[in-house]
Amino acid sequence: MIRISPIRVIDEEGNQIGIMSNDEALAMARERGLDLVEIAPKAKPPVCKIIDYGKYKYEKNKKAKRAKKKQHVTHLKEIKLSTKIEEHDINFKMKHAENFLVDRDKVKFTIKFRGREMQHQEIGYKLLEDIKERFRDISFVEKEPTRMGNTLSMTLVGKPGLENDESDGGNDAEDQD
Repeated sequence: MIRISPIRVIDEEGNQIGIMSNDEALAMARERGLDLVEIAPKAKPPVCKIIDYGKYKYEKNKKAKRAKKKQHVTHLKEIKLSTKIEEHDINFKMKHAENFLVDRDKVKFTIKFRGREMQHQEIGYKLLEDIKERFRDISFVEKEPTRMGNTLSMTLVGKPGLENDESDGGNDAEDQD
């Protein structure tokens, strides 16, 4: 299937054989009972390697799965608040927000003003500023507090490198002595 000639050929151990025609490289691969696989088609001349194609595909898929496993998908979590929220309730919601931010998810804090609460929007802005100050070590502000109609919202994003440790909390036998 390799149409360009000449090509740079690499053997199964990774040693460079040299530049040769397609026919010579194919004959060399068949002689060894392996396949000729184009590794870098955009190089000048294209690079081909003498390897087992099935094994090559398997390794390539394995690498792709490993890379996909390491990716982090960011979710947007919303926490709804009120201007009349009690201290215990806000602490409870802030624990959840902290867990979301440590997991590097985005957290949108929303305050909905009802009725006469619209006359005291500064309470909502102060609440969001307090939240911003509380999480300044583990997050940064993606969207500053903005008002849209009777809703005030702000979005925080967790800083990278703060993931939760999956440790067992130090329950080793040595620690229990």
